[in-house]
Amino acid sequence: MSIEAVKWAMDDAPMLRTPAGKFDTTARHVLQAMAEHADAKGKNCHPSEIRLQYRTGYDRRTVQRARRRLEDAKLIIRDGMVQDRIKYKLSMHLLRDASDWEELEREEAASKEAAAERKRRSRAKHVTHSNDVTVTDAGAVTEPGVTHSESGRHALEMRDVTHFKSGRHALSAAVTTNQPPEEPPATNWAGVGSSTCGPQGLAPSAPIDDAGFVVTDVMRRWAAGVYPGLDIEHSTDQFISHYRSTGAQRHSWPDAWQKWIREDAKSASRRQQPRAGSNVIHLPNGQTLSGTDAKVAAHSALTEQLRALENRESS
Repeated sequence: MSIEAVKWAMDDAPMLRTPAGKFDTTARHVLQAMAEHADAKGKNCHPSEIRLQYRTGYDRRTVQRARRRLEDAKLIIRDGMVQDRIKYKLSMHLLRDASDWEELEREEAASKEAAAERKRRSRAKHVTHSNDVTVTDAGAVTEPGVTHSESGRHALEMRDVTHFKSGRHALSAAVTTNQPPEEPPATNWAGVGSSTCGPQGLAPSAPIDDAGFVVTDVMRRWAAGVYPGLDIEHSTDQFISHYRSTGAQRHSWPDAWQKWIREDAKSASRRQQPRAGSNVIHLPNGQTLSGTDAKVAAHSALTEQLRALENRESS
């Protein structure tokens, strides 16, 4: 094998074209396979057809047709016989036209330009043209009680939202004309809201402080009736602290609170259940009981659960 012959077949040999004007890659591949069997001057090249089939992966007829096209273009010339095979000489003095490279560069530039144009059109679909924007007089949109920005006052009145019995204040929440109801709509069981979107056109979801979440008496009575042994105030404090720290948004914060209370009660129930082979009870307030005290606490917890179940069935 000659490096010079292989380099010529790879880079410098003229590229044949198909009738459609495309590069004849099949003939190019066969030429490269033949160059591996030539010397430095491109002579003494006589690979068998089966060898060319093996190297290129083409069938016999494809190899024969490609080699014939190479002969017609004078890229390979017959130079005698070796046993029963034709010996060829590569026309290494023929060089590829520089326009082939320029053509590839033009195609590359056109491809990039087309991609950029598609990107511009895609962006244009999401841009609202000035002709489609309706300009409304400021005087027509100002309602009574709403102050213009020039006055230095905010259009929305601010108020403090106090959460239940803890005496703590949430972030100031805006009072708007679409004020959410003081108590969420009642459900079949809990008496707390289950709407999946905000009331009267408000945003479908908002952080807990922006939504002005407050635990109402209806919600507190529901929790005390269903889970009498649960520290509602502690669970609510944990609920607010968690979602305030994460900044998460919910469509219905009363529903999220109701789910939190259920999970908290379930966790407390698990903690009260003694493990197999253990005589230790962990109370929800963190106190640990063992021995006789643990047994008494376990019986008390079971009694509370039965009472809660009876109340639920009777209600």
